[in-house]
Amino acid sequence: MDKQPCVYILASRRSGTLYVGVTSDLIKRVFQHRNGFIEGFTKRYEVHHLVWYELHEQMESAILREKQIKRWPRVAKLGLIEQSNPEWRDLWTNLTASS
Repeated sequence: MDKQPCVYILASRRSGTLYVGVTSDLIKRVFQHRNGFIEGFTKRYEVHHLVWYELHEQMESAILREKQIKRWPRVAKLGLIEQSNPEWRDLWTNLTASS
């Protein structure tokens, strides 16, 4: 996967702690989260499983979408994940296998 704007959600476990982020390099960013290279929330709460992501053409639209999702109540975020990933698989393996 080449660099492309993306909104993503990480989870500590099924229905666990969630983190919503935006990046232009999803593989690199998730690798950083998974290996504790990014200080803060995801490292402190071990939020490392990629459970949802959405690709965008422009970074501006990805940032707007990230802000929108961050304002949603938790139940809406859980619904977004369940819609496309009802088993809460860690999508990281799909990303790294296809790169």
